[in-house]
Amino acid sequence: MALGSPQNEHPFVDLIDTLRSERYEELRYFNPQKLSDDARYEKLPFCIRVLLESAIRKCDGFYVKTEDVSNILDWQTQQNQAEVVFSPARVLLQDFTGIPAMVDLAAMRDALAKQGVDPNLVNPRCPTDLIVDHSLQIDYSKCGIQSPSIPVDESQGAAVKSPAGRPSPRGSHCTGQRPGHRGGCSKASCSDAPSGRTAAVQIENTPLLCPFHLQPVSEPETMIRNQEMELTRNKERLEFFKWCSKAFKNINVVPPDINTVHQVNLEYLCQVVQEGEGFIYPDSVVGTDSHTTMINGLGILGWGVGGIESEAVMLGQPVSLTLPQVVGCKLVGTISPLATSIDIVLGITKHLRQAGIDGKFVEFFGPGVQQLSAPDRTTIANMCPEYSATVSFFPVDDITLQHFKHTICSEEKLVVLEDYLKAIKLFRTYDDQSEEPQYSEVIEMNLSSIVPHVSGPKRPQDRVAVTCMKEDFINCLNEKVGFKGFHISKDKQATLVPFLHEGAEYNLAHGSVVIAAIISCTNNCNPSVMLAAGLLAKKAVEAGLTVKPYIRTSLVPGSGTVTHYLNTSGVLPFLKKLGFEVAGYGCATCVGNTAPLPENVVDAIKQGDLVACGVLSGNRHLEGRLCDCVRANYLASPPLVVAYAIAGTVSIDLETEPVGVSAEGKDVYLRDIWPSKEEVNHTEENIVIASMFKDLKTRMEKGSTFWNSLDSPESAFFPWDPKSTYIRCPSFFSKLTKEVCTPQSIDSAYPLLFLGDKVTTDHISPAGSIARVSAAAKYLQSKRLTPREFNSYGARRGNDAVMTRGTFASIKLQNRLIGKTGPKTLHIPSGQTLDVFEAAERYQRDGVPLIILAGKEYGSGSSRDWAAKGPYLLGVRAVIAESFEKIHKNHLVGMGIAPLQFLPGQNAGSLELCGKERFTINIPQELTPRHQLTVQTSTGKTFSVMALFENDMDVAFFRHGGILKYVARSLLL
Repeated sequence: MALGSPQNEHPFVDLIDTLRSERYEELRYFNPQKLSDDARYEKLPFCIRVLLESAIRKCDGFYVKTEDVSNILDWQTQQNQAEVVFSPARVLLQDFTGIPAMVDLAAMRDALAKQGVDPNLVNPRCPTDLIVDHSLQIDYSKCGIQSPSIPVDESQGAAVKSPAGRPSPRGSHCTGQRPGHRGGCSKASCSDAPSGRTAAVQIENTPLLCPFHLQPVSEPETMIRNQEMELTRNKERLEFFKWCSKAFKNINVVPPDINTVHQVNLEYLCQVVQEGEGFIYPDSVVGTDSHTTMINGLGILGWGVGGIESEAVMLGQPVSLTLPQVVGCKLVGTISPLATSIDIVLGITKHLRQAGIDGKFVEFFGPGVQQLSAPDRTTIANMCPEYSATVSFFPVDDITLQHFKHTICSEEKLVVLEDYLKAIKLFRTYDDQSEEPQYSEVIEMNLSSIVPHVSGPKRPQDRVAVTCMKEDFINCLNEKVGFKGFHISKDKQATLVPFLHEGAEYNLAHGSVVIAAIISCTNNCNPSVMLAAGLLAKKAVEAGLTVKPYIRTSLVPGSGTVTHYLNTSGVLPFLKKLGFEVAGYGCATCVGNTAPLPENVVDAIKQGDLVACGVLSGNRHLEGRLCDCVRANYLASPPLVVAYAIAGTVSIDLETEPVGVSAEGKDVYLRDIWPSKEEVNHTEENIVIASMFKDLKTRMEKGSTFWNSLDSPESAFFPWDPKSTYIRCPSFFSKLTKEVCTPQSIDSAYPLLFLGDKVTTDHISPAGSIARVSAAAKYLQSKRLTPREFNSYGARRGNDAVMTRGTFASIKLQNRLIGKTGPKTLHIPSGQTLDVFEAAERYQRDGVPLIILAGKEYGSGSSRDWAAKGPYLLGVRAVIAESFEKIHKNHLVGMGIAPLQFLPGQNAGSLELCGKERFTINIPQELTPRHQLTVQTSTGKTFSVMALFENDMDVAFFRHGGILKYVARSLLL
């Protein structure tokens, strides 16, 4: 059979079935139930059924074999043993990981054209979406201009102009809080500037401003300026992406300033049921972000992979995985009416983290699942990396269908979706327990155990159940001064201090609330909790409840989107009525930016030495942080902030005591005004999700003015700019030939590095800022760039010259060849200590092959493509280690580097290797999976290693010199 070619007749042609309805045209699909093995199929977890359907449909006898189908169907006995492959329906990239993948494809076109191949044949074979969402930096905020990393003319003190002609000043700026100055002073120089630096700038028609005393930037202007900085800084990358969007088929580029990768995936890209090559099939995805798992909440199987794996899938290769164990998480019980989505998500996350489910699939089932909205499910799935699972899967059910009515426009599409998923038993119902799948193990969680909490009064880790709040606060008064205590004597705990405010008399006591702030940042950005606050405010106002006017209330949303949906849902006027009026956007109460309390309130607190309280939905609440006279501060969900503001005290049992009295003199309890979960979910789905999806759809279709006007070449080849330091044609295809070389032994190689245990991809792959003394810095300086223009390794992932020089550039690298920490190594022939890149360059110049010696868990940590690409370009042919992290091992194979493992009980120490020997590794022409190879050293020592090629596909990739060359040659044949 030809390289990668399918068999003439599909081995499972008998499983093809047809979906028929009066509402749509006939649709073909592979029906796993026609395997006539219902006893096993119907006991498979739903996520495993998705793997099975993919294996059946993609079975070609080479990538996917009939044995893979058999092993997946026999999951009960083969789990955690059999190696299988999975062909996802699509690939999801963000721009940091997407740019090297697209650069590789552009380089492949150049290489194949030289061999006489039509460059237009080089395209992603698997549909790929690339979302540009990682390039925005916050250079400007409402508090002023932060520190734009853009060139400044030092001699003139003038800022470089942005695309729209606005200046982009630099420096760190205050807003009038320095002694002796007011925000927005018009001095051209001042003593506050470091070293007396002036660097005056001019904005529009305003006077010259000292860059250390700029006025705050208005919210729309803030957004515009940050976007302009983004476009200026990333112009080369964006032009390249624009070219990709036109030059390649099967690639969809979502331009910057549309939305984050996950929201675009959830609300726009997901199809649930895909159609292609004449068949319909379940949607699935792999993405270059660990939180790709968020899509599992909508019944779409997906997880995060590394850059090389994603490139492999783009180029038509499946993902290899060990058939996973699947933990069934059974949700039972009834959620407390007062529990918010935050309480639920964090409760489930904590429960699963304690269960020890590392690397396993999790599938949720049980009656409790029906109490979770689609956004709740996606948030739980988003937390998957936090409890170390690979997947957290919620099969599609009626609640998911209801959600899709807002995100999938066509009614016909919804009907197809439901009919198809029911036909292959991928639609979940909870009526018949006899139809429950069998799981590797079952973890049961009672949702009734999830109760609302607050944290405080001084630290976020000190959680208090709301039902215990009054008792806990009294205990805090009694305890000695510390993390929880205030040491208030018993005889003073009932102190009441009367005071006048706006002509009326009030009383303050220990526990009185004087600050109540709703902030939709960090963990409180979930729409459901902000809506709950708004709906509670509505019910409170309708019941005649008020907030005492001396309480300093505020509402500072994290973005204008929050204001939009609060207004659209009709709850914003009620929040305003209780004093929670939108005050602006940005950090506020958390950092102490609260307006001063009324003097009579401060006097009353001091007079009674009261432990007054602040309640906020933020993330910082240390003693005295909100206000120096407010000693107890509690973090709470937004609706609880409103509730405690109405009650006016934290010393209250919200379950048994009323929060206030209505206009008719009737006691009103929290349960009377607390919105039901169904009410919140309904508002979220039908107003928030619907309006957000329509907005996203409009922005996706419209694009941005900048993106639409951006120039890009029309040619099939990308015109590489030799002066560019961001985009560069890599050398992966420099020696590409039509002929496949037989595996070559590695003769007399020197170790480039001699490493210990747990060397992570952070040690290997370039990341973060570029140190001024590094090899990458020397390269950029040779291109006449100053340190302030270096940017980061992440921004320069499209330039292999920078990335190769940054490989093994970690200051935490422990290399036994030099005996100290740092990005250096020993050039063994000369005895010189050099940068890793400089040593490798000298070895390559002399024609000397290289290996790496390492200990246990080599390549652990986050998945990074340059952790394999970098060593390959440094000339590394093999890594000999005690053990490998699986994903990184796969990446090495994908780049043509041999992952070799010491035999059990052996390592560099037991073999008495010093790391300065020369190593010859004999690789046979008939290489097979898990082949044992012989290694000879220049000192006469001989030992064996295991070549960790798991299957024929791994061997094929290695023989071709990596997956990129493998795919390129498939187009040459």
